[in-house]
Amino acid sequence: MDRPLTIMRGAIRAGDTPHSVARGTVPRIWGFARPYRGWLTAFLLLTTCTAVIGVLTPILAGRVVDAIVGGAADAPSRVVTLALAIAGLAVAEALIGLGVRWFSSRIGEGLIVDLRTAVFTHVQRMPVAFFTRTRTGALVSRLNNDVIGAQSAITTTLASVLSNVIQLTLALAVMIGLAWQVTVLALVLLPIFVLPARRMGRRIADLRREAADLNAGMSTQMTERFSAAGATLVKLFGRPREEAAEFTGRAEQVRDIGVRTAMVSRVFVASLALVSALAQALVYGLGGWLAVTGRIEAGTVVTLALLLTRLYTPMTALANARVDVMSALVAFERVFEVLDLPPMIDERPGARDLPRGPVSVRLRDVHFSYPTAEQVSLASLEDVAVLDRRAPGEVLHGVSLEATAGSLLALVGPSGAGKSTIAALLPRLYDVDSGAVELAGVDVRDLTFAALRRTVGVVTQDGHLFHDTIAANLRYAAPEASDTDLWDALRRARLAEVMAQLPDGLDTVVGERGYRLSGGERQRLTIARLLLARPPVVVLDEATAHLDSESEVAVQEALAEALAGRTAVVIAHRLSTIRAADRIAVVEAGRIVEQGTHAELLAARGRYAALHRTQFAAQAGELSCPVPGCTEPHPAHL
Repeated sequence: MDRPLTIMRGAIRAGDTPHSVARGTVPRIWGFARPYRGWLTAFLLLTTCTAVIGVLTPILAGRVVDAIVGGAADAPSRVVTLALAIAGLAVAEALIGLGVRWFSSRIGEGLIVDLRTAVFTHVQRMPVAFFTRTRTGALVSRLNNDVIGAQSAITTTLASVLSNVIQLTLALAVMIGLAWQVTVLALVLLPIFVLPARRMGRRIADLRREAADLNAGMSTQMTERFSAAGATLVKLFGRPREEAAEFTGRAEQVRDIGVRTAMVSRVFVASLALVSALAQALVYGLGGWLAVTGRIEAGTVVTLALLLTRLYTPMTALANARVDVMSALVAFERVFEVLDLPPMIDERPGARDLPRGPVSVRLRDVHFSYPTAEQVSLASLEDVAVLDRRAPGEVLHGVSLEATAGSLLALVGPSGAGKSTIAALLPRLYDVDSGAVELAGVDVRDLTFAALRRTVGVVTQDGHLFHDTIAANLRYAAPEASDTDLWDALRRARLAEVMAQLPDGLDTVVGERGYRLSGGERQRLTIARLLLARPPVVVLDEATAHLDSESEVAVQEALAEALAGRTAVVIAHRLSTIRAADRIAVVEAGRIVEQGTHAELLAARGRYAALHRTQFAAQAGELSCPVPGCTEPHPAHL
């Protein structure tokens, strides 16, 4: 069943392919189409029947004219019989057309699902660095516009190519058999079809590739500005006019390239239509002269004229099909471009589970650098001409840490020291360059993803929530949880009373990223989600960094519930929150410069002691009145 692949290749010249699409694209397309080969066979057979009917009808029409002109005794019955045959072919063509449409839509929609699922699944395997560099709108465009454009190559374009090739071949054979002189004259203009077809295909493919990039840029701006955070930023800085002007500029670029594409396509089609009309005039002229001189029948002239439309119309369509094929191949190439990005972090063959129970955490001589742009991104997804080729420097230099099962390890140090990087290595958001990160003595790279996600829970500075109900956000961690389980987790997270006051309770939609909730409520909801997951290891990355005093107290109480009986790695700027930690590690410039308990580190009078003195001196200074001339402490600092 390699016939569709052959037809697809035949629609474009192999020599032109490298200038427009990557080699190997067509065989990969067939890889996606292969599961539908049975339906494709039926689809192509029905399309072939339609093409044959398209040639039979002009032949019967010519015989009707001959019967009328001939004046034979049985002419009336012959005319009626031929007319009924033409009507029967029309009915058959309509019914077959319905079948073609059903197979086309079923195959096409199936391919859309397959392509979108493949891209979505692959993208979810990408490292976090991919998402920090990629424009969301550009990625969404690959899943929408490019996938839809790609599937048309298998259905619409493939059917068009097959049908027109058959019609062209049959029409040419019949025309030569009826009057080779007229056929040769009609084909004199054929080179005018070939020359523009070779040039226009590549030009339109380039225009459509550029249009896809521009549309992705426009989608990115809409995605970012329509988010709650983006819209707030625009309003705070009072830039709606500038944003509207920028969007208008992008939209105008899309409009302009759309006009250019339409005009190039239209000039091409109009030129081919003109050539077809001139050829038909030649047929009527020469064919009419031959009929008048008695060399051919009058019906033959009619048949030749009608077949000419079956000759030049397929030629025009095939010339356009080359353009459509190139455009579809470009769309496939953009989809494959994403699928070809390696996920970097993958589950090893033979990955193992982790026994349930207390889990220790250990980092052994860990060296780590963030991946380069070429490893995790594409220039087209970042809206840049060339990816940043600079090699990132090493972030962690021989870090060794340990938190025994059930203990609390605190990481402190200045911003950019590497604390969050260490936290990201525990759930294996990144892999170390050398050394190892171990859970219960097992390298995280040897664990299954399911075991890793079940073992390590993370609460970040800005706990993310989906635009869904409270119940759905909580059940993301435990799909089987009952409403009773949800309310229990909310109670333990000090949030049950607040949620109970909401009109819709657990069915309340929290809004994009949970913006309908306050910062403290959002953070406690993420803690409730963590409590439902019940991981033996908890990572807190500045979980109270951006909260007011009242919210911080509530969150700290919820965190105390979440950390009970679990191994915890806590990142905190406020040293007062981690005094009771079993072990405190001071991180500076990607290295561990001190380790010990709070008392031990103060007694050592090293870097931790300096941080402690600086921080508590600053807190004491905050009690002084911030307004010149006043004598009372500021209420916000009491």
